[in-house]
Amino acid sequence: MVPSPDLRPRRRTRWLAGTTSASLVAAAALAALAPTAAGAPLTTEHDFAGGDAQGWFSYPSDLVTSSAATGELCAAVEGGDDPWDVALQHDDVTFERDATYILAFDVHATEPVTVPVQGGLGYPATFNEQVVLDGTTTPRHVEVTFSPADWPTRSGSPSSPAADDWTTGTGPVSFQLGGQAAPYTFCVDNVSLTSGTRIDHAFTGGDLGAFELYDAAGGGTARPGEDGLSACIDLRGGYANPYEAGLERKHVDVVEGRNYVLELTAYASEPAPVNVLVGQFGEPWHRVLDADAALTTTPQTFTYPFTADATFSSDPATAYGRIQLELGRRTAPYTFCITELSLVETTEAPPAYEPETGPRVRVNQVGYLPEGPKRATVVTTATEPVDWELLSGSAVVASGRTVPRGVDPTAGLNVHEVEMDGVTTPGTYTLRADGETSHPFVVGADIYQQLRYDALDYFYPARSGIAIDGSIMGDTRYSRPAGHVGRPGDATPNQGDHAVPCITPAEAQDLYGDWTCDYTLDVVGGWYDAGDHGKYVVNGGIAVAQVLSTYERALLAPTGDVDALGDGTLDIPLAEQTNGVPDPLDEARWELDWMMRMQVPAGEPLAGMVHHKVHDVDWTGLPLLPSDDPQGRRLHRPSTAATLNLAAAAAQGARLWEPYDADFAAELLASARTAYAAAVATPDLLQPKPNADPSPGGGPYDDTDVSDEFYWAAAELFLTTGEQEFEDAVLASEHHTADIFSAGGLYWGETAALGRMDLAVVESDIPGRTAIRRSVVEGAELYLERQAAQPFGTAYPGNDAGVYEWGSNSAVLNNQVVLGTAFDLTSDQRFADAVIESMDYLLGRNALNNSYVTGYGDVFSDDQHSRWFSHSLTESLPNPPAGSVSGGPNSDVGTWDPVIGGLYGPDHRCAPQLCYVDDIQSWSTNEITVNWNSALSWVASFVADQRDGDESAAGMAAWVVTDPSDVTAVDGTSVELTVGVTGSPAPTVQWQRLVDGTWTDVAGATGATLGLTARTADSGARFRAHVTNEFGGAWSDPATLTVTAAPAPSAPAAGAAAGPAGAPGAAATAAAGARRLAATGADVGVLLGIGLLLVVTGAGAVALNRRARPGS
Repeated sequence: MVPSPDLRPRRRTRWLAGTTSASLVAAAALAALAPTAAGAPLTTEHDFAGGDAQGWFSYPSDLVTSSAATGELCAAVEGGDDPWDVALQHDDVTFERDATYILAFDVHATEPVTVPVQGGLGYPATFNEQVVLDGTTTPRHVEVTFSPADWPTRSGSPSSPAADDWTTGTGPVSFQLGGQAAPYTFCVDNVSLTSGTRIDHAFTGGDLGAFELYDAAGGGTARPGEDGLSACIDLRGGYANPYEAGLERKHVDVVEGRNYVLELTAYASEPAPVNVLVGQFGEPWHRVLDADAALTTTPQTFTYPFTADATFSSDPATAYGRIQLELGRRTAPYTFCITELSLVETTEAPPAYEPETGPRVRVNQVGYLPEGPKRATVVTTATEPVDWELLSGSAVVASGRTVPRGVDPTAGLNVHEVEMDGVTTPGTYTLRADGETSHPFVVGADIYQQLRYDALDYFYPARSGIAIDGSIMGDTRYSRPAGHVGRPGDATPNQGDHAVPCITPAEAQDLYGDWTCDYTLDVVGGWYDAGDHGKYVVNGGIAVAQVLSTYERALLAPTGDVDALGDGTLDIPLAEQTNGVPDPLDEARWELDWMMRMQVPAGEPLAGMVHHKVHDVDWTGLPLLPSDDPQGRRLHRPSTAATLNLAAAAAQGARLWEPYDADFAAELLASARTAYAAAVATPDLLQPKPNADPSPGGGPYDDTDVSDEFYWAAAELFLTTGEQEFEDAVLASEHHTADIFSAGGLYWGETAALGRMDLAVVESDIPGRTAIRRSVVEGAELYLERQAAQPFGTAYPGNDAGVYEWGSNSAVLNNQVVLGTAFDLTSDQRFADAVIESMDYLLGRNALNNSYVTGYGDVFSDDQHSRWFSHSLTESLPNPPAGSVSGGPNSDVGTWDPVIGGLYGPDHRCAPQLCYVDDIQSWSTNEITVNWNSALSWVASFVADQRDGDESAAGMAAWVVTDPSDVTAVDGTSVELTVGVTGSPAPTVQWQRLVDGTWTDVAGATGATLGLTARTADSGARFRAHVTNEFGGAWSDPATLTVTAAPAPSAPAAGAAAGPAGAPGAAATAAAGARRLAATGADVGVLLGIGLLLVVTGAGAVALNRRARPGS
């Protein structure tokens, strides 16, 4: 094997024109190689390492000498009148008649020559190829493909050594080196002869050969095409799925790691899409090629190179390989015609995939808020600033110079930044820089208003157990029958969710040991999780919590617009639009009802626990309407994580539903209490990792640490009930004070941040609430710092290792939720700006120049992985609805699907931001899920509430910035308790005293300072301040008054006037004055960086609609 150029031995002789043959031989020290009895077979690569000729020899010795001493096999050729007079040859090569071979080698020569390479059983049963060399030392890689079945046999050529019935034979492979004009040296390296798959069929005269036709509609009779060269098939149409009609070739060998090219020539009577597949016939139906061909009425040739990522045998006793053309994507009748199809193995890898990214000027393709940040990114090779111009039509309205940001490692691109904050005039613009012009975008205050609704409207068509009415959504293509409402014994393929049994140990492949159950549950309803038909409590839990939080934020945040999320605002059934309940709560109820159905009934083992998930016993293909799912359904073992998800989400739902349906709220709270108690009793029933790949029928959602779920559930139960049990659990949790705001953000497996943020924003008397709020602000500060370092303005830098994880766009969104919550707490515009700017990344300002939200921008994802939003597979089905967010780039190679893996092989990896493709089969980069759209719902509502983009003056909820301190005083002396507060508008204060276990208002005590006269009877009394404004309130931590007995009176000093009996003297008065607490002067800028400290007095506290809790 020849080393790389920088390591190649320097002693190699360069052959020069005019050198004598004798000097050539002497200079190269070449010795003639005689035939050897046994050499390395050509089925292994001959790299000639160590000088081993590996069975090759040259002849005749008087005209050629050869050697492998330099790491490649070189022959010095001195003459020969004809090509066959001199040869470099390998004997006893075995050829099988039905195989297809590829002879591959690297070759060069010292003179421009054309050298025949041939081999076979003997003339004329041979292959022959002319190899043209340019006389340089640069090796040329050559591949010669041949099929012995094409060689003449004796019936056609009497001189052939191949009998008509021959199957296997041997013969030589040789390079014929004679017949050249001058002496030269010929060198060859890395020689191999491999046999592999080769299928090449011409459909002349309608001949299907080994291909088979199938048609569920009963049509599909093959006939000759009018051109006489094709087979044409008349298809009746009416197909529900593309695989209901097709043409296939079974028993095809495919080997993992090998390269193939599938090529076909076809046309149709009408434009028609066809799925082109090479994959496995049998479970798990893996595909190594999944492509499509857009047929027209004119014959076209389609070529698909690919590298197989799995091995399939041709053995009919196995899940063998097959070629399949799915013809059922067009629902109307049409005629399909095919002329030729071939599948050939090759040593050449497919060309490296390069995504189409459009203009190098990357903007938020939706637009920018007038008073918000306006940034763009320019991809360029320039290292110095370049000019930019902002255009309205053809008119330049602003200009400037870019700021170089260097190479962004998440994108692998050299980039500059453009800042356009000074442009506030509404309008439509384009940005021009470095010779390129961006996609158009809008500056306007209303650009996110519809996204607020579209993001939330995603959940209605994801509902299970109800017929979906597309007219509600404005597009009847979204109409579909109710999914999974069949019952065992029904004359339908769908078994439904009315009476679902537990999975058995055998079905679970012992995943849960010997666990099963002997009951069935009615688990109709809920949301389908993602692109499959599974329903998962842990994913549903975070999703429904974020839908609830989207509404709860509108209630509490200074910029929240609760009317925008009122009754009649979403595309949900009319009865829900007109029931007086805010629509996000109606949508959340659909999931909450289902989650309660997943709870183990009383009297059963593990009563009160919640089944982790329900889904099919095995995976189904795409597309497939939920109503057509033929698989049986199974409940999986309960888990502590699922149980705590119900406890948390139901508790939150209870407090929000109470004003509208007290009975439902009580049902939710009772279910939450039961679940929490069950989880406490069984704290370690963990969902294990799958023991099969892929996990049969559904995602695993395994979780080995549920301490974060315990914290979240306790927090929600405390906020709803105020009960001591839950307060104690919150305060005792490690997550209460831990740094939980990681670079990767919160997700279904790390839920502590959900509890922390709700404790910060929902009014309660949790001790240390100011510290809780500060921790959220501090977490947001970290995200600000990370975002500032990202040239594309995203809130997600990748995980701690720089990897973009599965669902990276949800990490962007959930980090935005933290930033938005910090703004709601502080009105610090930096946090709102960060949320707004991070929308740029999601909506087009990224390495791929792609908007990841369907329907938003010029170029957006719309082919996400889904079994029923599958327009790319079946034209009668829709794309995902507007407002669907794709999972986004995933650079975690170990989690890749075959589509993204086929685009970026081991020698062509992608930078993290580029590891994405808008392909329905790329589930690891392009899935849609309820818990990703729930995060988008929260963020979309937030940015819609920012109106022009600067709402920092909207107000700020009341904060306690300094708590009153415990005080010890002498009986009869005056004392003061003082609270430091801030907020906008200025908060009011109401002091309270704990009386018989209940916090009771102190009449008239509405100032920042509470004045008291210490009395022995009051020793141990506890006081706190409730501070509030229109955006919410907070309680201070309690302060305790300790009263000591007054000292016995002593005789007054000479000359001193005696006072009334019991009155303190001047010294006592001075001491009391020293003990008096002054009004706080704490600098809130130091404490929080959030504004001017207000020490307030005035009217009584504003009452909020929140549960009060007993005193503690």
